[in-house]
Amino acid sequence: MESAPETARPRDPYRVALVAFPGIRAFDVSVITEVWGPDRTDRGAPAFDLHRVAPDTRPVPMRGGLTLLPDRSLTWMTGADLVLVPGLDDHLTPAPPLVLDALRRAHARGTPIAALCGGAFTLAQAGLLDGRRAITHWNLIDLFRAHHPHVTVVPDALFIEDDNIWTAAGTAAGIDLCLHLIRLAHGAEAAAVIARSMVTAPFRTGTQAQFIEHPTPRTDRDADALAAVREHALRHLDEPLTVAGLAAHAGMSARTFARHFTAATGTTPLRWLLDQRIAAAQRLLERTDLPMPEVARRAGFGSEVTMRQHFASRLATSPRAYRAAFSTGAAVSDPAGNKPIAR
Repeated sequence: MESAPETARPRDPYRVALVAFPGIRAFDVSVITEVWGPDRTDRGAPAFDLHRVAPDTRPVPMRGGLTLLPDRSLTWMTGADLVLVPGLDDHLTPAPPLVLDALRRAHARGTPIAALCGGAFTLAQAGLLDGRRAITHWNLIDLFRAHHPHVTVVPDALFIEDDNIWTAAGTAAGIDLCLHLIRLAHGAEAAAVIARSMVTAPFRTGTQAQFIEHPTPRTDRDADALAAVREHALRHLDEPLTVAGLAAHAGMSARTFARHFTAATGTTPLRWLLDQRIAAAQRLLERTDLPMPEVARRAGFGSEVTMRQHFASRLATSPRAYRAAFSTGAAVSDPAGNKPIAR
């Protein structure tokens, strides 16, 4: 008998605390507000209860003449399902002691905590990252290491987790992390609904290494060829796909293709393919009642056993347990056996 995934369907609504104090970045506040703020339940998204928590209710100043008005005290974090820490305009801004204490208590209770971009500096101030792995913007890594030598910095990730604490690389990677947290708690379809409303990708693969300036930039022709290959692969996930075959489609040698692909995406062609196949299987498990062997075939795994192995290693659950936790309840089958019927 398969056990349920570690991340079970949460209660409704899902309570999210945005931690506010002077110096936080307006962009990160906007990202958090856009992901968890709007009511999208009419489109199938979960219900969220987002509040801005602070030591008191005084307006919080931000750069550019903006202010944020807290609507709850820090004690509201006690019942939160998720705590979010925006990045900082000045990355060495000291957080109020009351904020640091509240973050420590939240972690001790087992509440997931996520920091966007330079928000990792705040978590490090609280001592929550000592002895743990973390990431921040690639341009801040040296500064972070200098001020927080007891933290193990992973230099090329978009976001990572260690002991229920999430950190993310710069700016857009905060969106990636937010959507990933939605996907973990509510499933891939919920993340896709929110991503579509934001006109952004449900998830990006790779590392932030792809955004660091390189001495030999790729040509537009190479970029177009790689984009065409990725589009081709997504249309043919149910077929055997090899690096040599994708390279031929791009008009490159396998070695050149792999080098350019990794530089463009931050990940290898095979790792990218696996990510896309897992995502395809998640969508099929949520949206349809297709049998497991057919889900595996359409996602390109070849067999249910292979799909199950990859779910275990990447998602720490099984396909059946994933379906039990995240099925929309409106799954349908395609009697023709071709493509899943859209809801």
